[in-house]
Amino acid sequence: MSNAKNLAKYIDHTLLSATAVSSDIKKLCEEAVEYGFHSICINPRWVSLAADILERTPVKIATVVGFPLGADLTEIKAAQAKAAIFEGADEIDMVADIAAILEGDKHYLNSQLRTVLQQCRSVRPAVLLKVIIESAVLDDEQIKLACLVARNVGVDFVKTSTGMNPAGGASIRAVKLIKQWASGCGVKAAGGIKTLERAREFIRAGATRLGTSSSVDIMEQLKGEE
Repeated sequence: MSNAKNLAKYIDHTLLSATAVSSDIKKLCEEAVEYGFHSICINPRWVSLAADILERTPVKIATVVGFPLGADLTEIKAAQAKAAIFEGADEIDMVADIAAILEGDKHYLNSQLRTVLQQCRSVRPAVLLKVIIESAVLDDEQIKLACLVARNVGVDFVKTSTGMNPAGGASIRAVKLIKQWASGCGVKAAGGIKTLERAREFIRAGATRLGTSSSVDIMEQLKGEE
């Protein structure tokens, strides 16, 4: 992966800091346009502002639901997704109910994913749903369970991590397991991707999207090679 344009299309340029202000969001949007990133990923508070800035550009807007714990009631997550879509979100990154995965409660997880996916599919064009499973806190069997439920529901992506859990972020092993067990879904690696080499490693492992706040640094590293 050496071509800058190709690499940029993998990247969700991310800013999820609670202290981000409007000037930070404007800068994020400008960087996304300049480098050609696939999307920005921001808190719901800023979706409307970003939609205005990016209206005539190809950059998509992703926002988070149930972030960062995933413990909100299903009805709350669905309402969050609906509101964010109304504000202009093109993609929803929803933290799954981690307790349901840990306990093996496939029924609860299935119901939650279907309910939020229904909101994403209620508009045209449909909004993408990425499900964050916080893979660093899961063992292989728990990752498998989450992936099989997500695949059967028909979500668009399974995402490794919020990047905010003390257990850690994305790992190569988790990406490979998601690719194996969530066949038909995209694979988003997020959390701790700070260098060009690390980005390449995740792409080689099967990631089809990368979430990182180090996007500009990664692209500048690539430029330095050329």
